[in-house]
Amino acid sequence: MTAWRSDSESDTVIDLLRQCVDDCPDQLFVEFGFDTYTYSDVWNRATRLAAGLRAHGVGSERTVATMFDNHVDALCSWLGVNLAGGIWVGLNTALRGKFLRHVVADTKTDLLLCEGEFLERIACIEEGLPDLRTVLWRGGDGHASDMFSRVATDSFESCRLDASDQGWCDPKPADTSCLVYTGGTTGPSKGCIISHNQICNIARRTNESSGRTSDEVNWNPLPIFHLNLTATTIVASMLVRGSASIPNRFSLSGFWPDMLRTGARVVNLLGSMGSFIAHMPESPEMAACAFGQIRVLYGSPFPPELESIWRKRFGVELVGNVYGQTEAVPQTTLHHQMAREAPPGSSGKRNDDDFDVRIFDEIDRELGPNQIGEVVCRPKRPHVMYKGYWGRPEATWAAMQNLWFHTGDLGRFDDEGFFYFVDRKKDYLRRRGENISSSEMEAVFSEHPAIAEVAVHAVPSEISEDDVKVTAVLVDDHALTAEELFEWSKTRVPYFALPRYIEFRPELPKSPTGRVHKYILRDEGCTETTWDREHADVVWERR
Repeated sequence: MTAWRSDSESDTVIDLLRQCVDDCPDQLFVEFGFDTYTYSDVWNRATRLAAGLRAHGVGSERTVATMFDNHVDALCSWLGVNLAGGIWVGLNTALRGKFLRHVVADTKTDLLLCEGEFLERIACIEEGLPDLRTVLWRGGDGHASDMFSRVATDSFESCRLDASDQGWCDPKPADTSCLVYTGGTTGPSKGCIISHNQICNIARRTNESSGRTSDEVNWNPLPIFHLNLTATTIVASMLVRGSASIPNRFSLSGFWPDMLRTGARVVNLLGSMGSFIAHMPESPEMAACAFGQIRVLYGSPFPPELESIWRKRFGVELVGNVYGQTEAVPQTTLHHQMAREAPPGSSGKRNDDDFDVRIFDEIDRELGPNQIGEVVCRPKRPHVMYKGYWGRPEATWAAMQNLWFHTGDLGRFDDEGFFYFVDRKKDYLRRRGENISSSEMEAVFSEHPAIAEVAVHAVPSEISEDDVKVTAVLVDDHALTAEELFEWSKTRVPYFALPRYIEFRPELPKSPTGRVHKYILRDEGCTETTWDREHADVVWERR
């Protein structure tokens, strides 16, 4: 068993992979489902792909987009693009239509690699992609050329060439490894320019916080285009010469069988995954896993009640709620040695090694402990933060008001220096002069046993400011009326935060990574199925 250690403060993804192949070529690196690959397996596949990419003209700073499910070719495409000197753009596999066209056009990529099943989506937007010249597809029926009028197509297999005599790109820490597109919840998504060193630094801080050792498997079901998977699992595994287990997609019923099969001790989750698993009924596989097998659980959101369930029911030592964004992460860290002393709901303390993190008011004056304001930061070291937004210098500059990166998030630090996320600035509600945190409200409503998922958001008031709406998804086989939920909430939230509107839906609008698109709910406002307390027979005390 080897503890995490790194002497280098300036790593690149390619250097790390080379070092792993030199140190432990036959060590299991990654498994996708039941398919396993050593470090040398991945290197050989990535270099063969890089040779093929070079044959297609990929070189320094050229963007290559990929639209893949989770499998070894998806991983090797990223590494192969970087080995050839290019910039990898991992496309969200849920994108289609104008959303897909925006990202591909924005990157100005002329080469795209994808699953065969996605060819039709790309062909539908061909005319809006003047830079796109070639699409290489994986799987499918071999009739890709019939779908396109201008773009050339070929099999992904044609991109694997003999790589024995190639001199591969040797990137510097500051060089761009990939573009990661934001969720686009307030407008068109923007591409964050991510350097090799930023990815490696995220991985380094993750391992520092978890205390992960080389024999601890990291299980992560997130998609390959997500920085969570590439940095905190794949590169973090390289740093400890360890192994990662990546399912093809998240399955609730498959979670505990996977835990039993892989023996995973470090687990990454996102969105509602943690809540669904925590409330699962007992199963043979769950019972067979040792109490405390899962030592570290990273995920968001993890309200205090959910943290408690994971600790008490499954024996998890560290339930991690670190804070950060694609642009700058982690801004706070929750070290495994401070896990027990961290107050419930906190996200650890400032990451003082990498960032100067502060809380500002609306005119950029610093606020003191326990005061809520916008989270801002700036880097203390080179190449630990994004390099800007791809092709959008004006957006980059707008985010750097007074030379501080403004996150758009509200938070606070307590007297002991522990951080608490409060809300997205745009999601914070104000009703009749009172501020209301949607995230705090969601934590309360999530406690109702009949509610599986919930979003609290603003609806414009006829008078002024906001009215509060609760949009929820019910647990299967549970019946609940809006009046019953309103009555339940009267003793749990302040009177001024009681929802005026309640609506039950079969699902919430979300991104593939689990982020609820509240802007859609706000835009839709009150629908035909929305309950309005002003037209119902309910009463409440205004105090």
